[in-house]
Amino acid sequence: MPALTRNQLRALHHELGIPANYGEVRHLRWQRETRALVSIGRAADDGQILRLTPEAAKRWKIMRRCADDDGVDLLPLSGFRSAARQVEIIRAKLAAGQTIAEILQLVAAPGYSEHHSGRALDIGSPNNLTLARSFEHTCEFRWLKKHAQNFAFFLSYPRRNRHGIAYEPWHWSCIP
Repeated sequence: MPALTRNQLRALHHELGIPANYGEVRHLRWQRETRALVSIGRAADDGQILRLTPEAAKRWKIMRRCADDDGVDLLPLSGFRSAARQVEIIRAKLAAGQTIAEILQLVAAPGYSEHHSGRALDIGSPNNLTLARSFEHTCEFRWLKKHAQNFAFFLSYPRRNRHGIAYEPWHWSCIP
């Protein structure tokens, strides 16, 4: 499926009730949907094939191997996500009765998700296979906080971030 254009996404934002100035107000950059992707294996939670850019995949594999050497089991839960898939997620949440304001505290608007870039990775642990704040209490999270920057990964949405997105201890991005 071809990537959605900015004009298509603007129309979808309007349809979904996402403010036209969303990116500006949230201090979020437009994320170009990458086409250069390689597999990093399967998601630990649902078995879906996960993909990242070649550089992010290389750094992820090295980081994961180093964590493993330290007795820490980093498990990939989500990688690249298209803007079209982001729209589906938001529509499902709207259908479940959530407001767009509630949704946008937990999910970036289509076109602004770091997952579109192929450099974002949601990470879990053997005892934490969901995208939950409880991940911050794991040895895997503590290891990431101490070592992830050595592999060019950073925590995208720390507590009280300027983007208005809830704290996501599982969401890490690779600096290009």
